Amino acid sequence: MPAATSTSVDASHAIERFLREIERRALRMAELATSSREEALDLVQDAMFGFVRHYGARSPGEWSPLFWRVLDSRINDWHRRQRVRGRWLGWFERGGDDEEDLIAAAPDPREPGPLARMADGEASKALELALRALPLRQRQAFLLRMWEGLDVAATAAAMRCSEGSVKTHLFRAMANLRTYLEAHR
Repeated sequence: MPAATSTSVDASHAIERFLREIERRALRMAELATSSREEALDLVQDAMFGFVRHYGARSPGEWSPLFWRVLDSRINDWHRRQRVRGRWLGWFERGGDDEEDLIAAAPDPREPGPLARMADGEASKALELALRALPLRQRQAFLLRMWEGLDVAATAAAMRCSEGSVKTHLFRAMANLRTYLEAHR
């Protein structure tokens, strides 16, 4: 196999591995932003396609903030479309599919296991409700910094704002979460 072909195959495997590692967390973030699994799946898929198309040739060290930036952009676009549709058409309830969700069925290497999940069930529901109650930018800053572990600069790049804005959004998110979750201490 020629060297160029071997290199492109290695890059293809690396990007597939990267996307597999983040797909569940990306889906969760999109679900928190949209409150709809179907919409979240569409957003994550669209973000992955856009990421590969525009940034797949970049070095793997740049991928994480770039992917979260693409997903953040898709989520913001979705919210804008919802506001416009809400003004003109109102909100419509959509029925769910009974198809199996392959992303949800995929194992997450960061998953603590069923016993830890059962013990934390009540706390995780409270955290999910608290995260949903946060304003969008605060939720994004919190999830990118605390959940994904991005540094301030990478989070700012993903959110397309200044590092100071990330710090402000994160500070406010933490204060709001403390208030919401006080009963679960």
